[in-house]
Amino acid sequence: MQEREIVIDVKDLKISYRCLKAYSIKKSLMQFKKSKVQVYEAVRGVTFQVPRGEILGVVGKNGSGKSTMLRAIAGIFSPDSGQIDLHGNSVSLLSIGVGFQRKLSGRENILLSGMLLGFSEEQVREKMDEIIEFAGLGKFIDMPVKTYSSGMHSKLAFSITAVLESDIMLIDEVLSVGDARFKRKSYRKMKQLISNEERTVVIVSHSLETLRKLCTSMLWLHNGKVKMIGEPGKVLDAYEEFMSE
Repeated sequence: MQEREIVIDVKDLKISYRCLKAYSIKKSLMQFKKSKVQVYEAVRGVTFQVPRGEILGVVGKNGSGKSTMLRAIAGIFSPDSGQIDLHGNSVSLLSIGVGFQRKLSGRENILLSGMLLGFSEEQVREKMDEIIEFAGLGKFIDMPVKTYSSGMHSKLAFSITAVLESDIMLIDEVLSVGDARFKRKSYRKMKQLISNEERTVVIVSHSLETLRKLCTSMLWLHNGKVKMIGEPGKVLDAYEEFMSE
């Protein structure tokens, strides 16, 4: 059997946050002490590979490092150590609160986001009407994004990523945001997108039902480390049992 091409290769990934402990200026001057720096290890030596065409689900309780890891794969966060190799594939991150200029309109953000994903202005303009139609924001498409609700934000973000198809799609919780009609619509679109055997998808979600339906493999992160990786049914069963204890 021919080996599948690896498109995401993560080796010993480590990412820490440095948090300044709050001190008043007056108190700091009186005590002549520097503010203490606390280091929080969000991702602690994570290693895994994703072959082309795989739909990898990622689970874990809040604070387990899921979103941090996704942002590192997308190139938004720089790791403290370790390696991420996407082997030249284009990548897009679909996540609430990432990638939009709040003062610009939805239409302007479509253009900006598309070009940041590596598409030419001409390519984005060719898909503009399709993106706007799918998002279904009506007159709000020409209003500043700062006026959008979280549901409207997710609709626009999903529409851009779904219509401007990259080799690797990273999806962080947005399938559970928006009204019921858009949830059904985005779920159908996701199924259509991931049916393409050339596309690789990583989905972070608390909806275990969605992950069971969509994913071909599963990664369980716990306290910044890989606790289990493998077939979705086995991993999710073990995760549900762990969380119910």
